[in-house]
Amino acid sequence: MLAVASMTASVSAQTVSESKTFDNFYVGINGGVATKTTGHKWMSDLNPNAGVRVGRYFTPVFGLAVEGNAYFSNKPWASTGTFVRAVNTQLLATINFSNWFGGYQGEPRMFEVSAVYGLGWAHTFRATGKHAMNSRYADRYFMNKAYEPANRMTSKVGIDFQFNLGKEKEWQVYVEPSINYAFLGQAAADDGNYIFSARYGFKSYTNNDQPAYNIHNSFVQLNAGIIYKFKNSNGTHNFTIVVPRDQAEIDALNAQINELRNRKPEVITKEVVKEVAAPVKQINVSDLVFVTFAQGKFDLTKEAKAALNGVKEGSHVQIVGTASPEGGAEINQRLSENRANVVADYLKTRGVIVDEAVGKGVQGNTSNRLAVVYVR
Repeated sequence: MLAVASMTASVSAQTVSESKTFDNFYVGINGGVATKTTGHKWMSDLNPNAGVRVGRYFTPVFGLAVEGNAYFSNKPWASTGTFVRAVNTQLLATINFSNWFGGYQGEPRMFEVSAVYGLGWAHTFRATGKHAMNSRYADRYFMNKAYEPANRMTSKVGIDFQFNLGKEKEWQVYVEPSINYAFLGQAAADDGNYIFSARYGFKSYTNNDQPAYNIHNSFVQLNAGIIYKFKNSNGTHNFTIVVPRDQAEIDALNAQINELRNRKPEVITKEVVKEVAAPVKQINVSDLVFVTFAQGKFDLTKEAKAALNGVKEGSHVQIVGTASPEGGAEINQRLSENRANVVADYLKTRGVIVDEAVGKGVQGNTSNRLAVVYVR
């Protein structure tokens, strides 16, 4: 698991945007049926279950989740006489094969395949009287005696077939077949397979309390679930790709900034912030902060935040967002508005007073993926 985490982190680190501490979390519910891997009757020995899963994606490939499930029926095991027969809580590693082998495209695919693997702990509740033992051994050993609850270490291996839904792919529905191992049991005396089966739900197949990690101590499970991915600091519910700028784009941007610096203040006022309310003082280049964005994106880079950090607390600002000529007019207008808004939101958190934040779409014929901040 550590090797996979290191590999997937290095694979994704240079392609996706920075992930904050509380980004990429999700919560969901699931339910389905389970039965013993061996010694069962298909379709008649099914144990229904329901559970909750909470997790986080660290990269588009690797994540961790905590899952807890309750099992409601005693089939195909001996009855415990309780409504909830057992609970199983596990820490799961998730590996998205679609993103690992196919690459992450900027948003989740409609259909993806992931693997889950993890370890946990299961608790079988107390059984009393005739439920403590199968009928063959009840009178001989445990009639009218309370049985102590059983605890066993568990392990889960499964495949998730995932469907990402919603306008921003914020919902995910999945179907998960899995096999769940229960091991670290206690061997019993006197034909212990039967006694052990009543207490733990499985035949022991152990030797002096050593782990028994095999299909005889396991059950298969088929669950379906739905999860909701919380909104991230980048404004979406998923990872976004950082598009590196080429040198030609950087040179064009520098030329545009130099041109603005060499022009008279009144020209800058007219062409860059022409619809902004009349300033209370003459505009100088030193009053302008230029924030640049990657193509098609509106998340703030570290460099952009460093530039905005220079705006003093309590200052009044007006913000104009723009977009480059690529793409349709509607998309560029919305993108320019998002750029202005994300700059405004960041400055507000620093105590800056935002008088106006507007998007102007495409301004000119060259690359101008900017948000211009006028500090009054």
